[in-house]
Amino acid sequence: MPNLLDDSNWLEFEKNHVWHPYAPLEGALPPYPVKNAQGVHLTLEDGRQLIDGMSSWWSVIHGYNHPVINAAAKAQLDEMSHVMFGGLTHRPAAELAARLITLTPEPLTRVFFCDSGSVSVEVAIKIAIQYWHSKGQPGKQRMLTIRRGYHGDTCGAMAVCDPETGMHHLFAEALPKHLFAEAPTVTKDAEWRDEDIADFRNLVKQNHSEIAAVILEPLVQGAGGMRFYAPEYLRQVRSLCDSYDVLLIADEIATGFGRTGTLFACEQAEIVPDIMCLGKAITGGYMSLAATLTTSEISQAISRNAPKAFMHGPTFMANPLACATANASIDLLLDSPWQERIARMSETFFEHLQPCQDWGGVADVRIKGGIGVLELEQPVDMPSITMRFVDKGVWVRPFGKLVYVMPPYIINDEELNSLLTAMTEAVAEELCI
Repeated sequence: MPNLLDDSNWLEFEKNHVWHPYAPLEGALPPYPVKNAQGVHLTLEDGRQLIDGMSSWWSVIHGYNHPVINAAAKAQLDEMSHVMFGGLTHRPAAELAARLITLTPEPLTRVFFCDSGSVSVEVAIKIAIQYWHSKGQPGKQRMLTIRRGYHGDTCGAMAVCDPETGMHHLFAEALPKHLFAEAPTVTKDAEWRDEDIADFRNLVKQNHSEIAAVILEPLVQGAGGMRFYAPEYLRQVRSLCDSYDVLLIADEIATGFGRTGTLFACEQAEIVPDIMCLGKAITGGYMSLAATLTTSEISQAISRNAPKAFMHGPTFMANPLACATANASIDLLLDSPWQERIARMSETFFEHLQPCQDWGGVADVRIKGGIGVLELEQPVDMPSITMRFVDKGVWVRPFGKLVYVMPPYIINDEELNSLLTAMTEAVAEELCI
């Protein structure tokens, strides 16, 4: 079949027929058409180049069109792009599992591959519930989490997102009812206050007989508000989970693979979850893949009790092409000076963003590793500020009151300074400063 759309009409067709995330099909700001991407630059159809400050929703850590990852993907294509994982296996999946087990803390030694971050959260929740069922405690069905969190857009994941300030309140009556503790507010261990954990402690104490697991984003609450909290909170949560016989799920989908300055955010609190969710940067942003890791104790309990299988099986689970790409991305990360790059990025964030704390209309400035956030007092005008960013040669995608950047790790000093200058200028113009 020949191309149904030509250069003169494909964008008009797209505008009328293709839905974009968190946007109306009609009346939305038209999306900017990308012709190609290279390094940290997106080239639009009209020839304009934009420095990408978002890493395509935090996943493209090595930049676009990287020759090492390209070569790995092409080599795998010559072997096989896909084969079902039911009853069959392949080396790229085993290699990826070995890498993940080596990089994550003991005793996370069992790996379940899935399609996306949201699905990895679904898998984690189902593992926790099935584990307790296999242990003769089928009443442990609920999750405990903290407010302001975000864990994905599928139904199970939506149910543990913030039910009031999150993006999924329209579906509240259709979702399971879980428990929500007040979000932590202390950001540094040196400023720790015991009252920060009090609400969480009370909920665990009162409801532990029906709680299967605690699920949270370690240290950084991402799409729920770009909020950071102290490692001590994680230590307290781990201790309470141990005391009250509750599993701990760490959603490292956004924080994994170096974004906060350590490979995984849990390392900064020196705690190990019972279940860990990984996604986003696992393939360097090349394609969708995720993984849920757990312990041999949990996997054995599920495998040795009826139905003697974990009841989940995505069609594209452990896709060979995605696994080969992930192996190349992980090796590329480990062979790079990523810690120095994140540290440099963080220092440059402070230089450019910290002065904005004194601006009228700016509520807070937050920086952690490769994440830089300006929280405004009022929501941004999305069409207006997006146009400002594009006119200044950068791609930044704010939401609500938050203007933030999470650039590819390979961004150089000149590109990073240009990105942050454009970011602060656009915000200043939006605030009429």
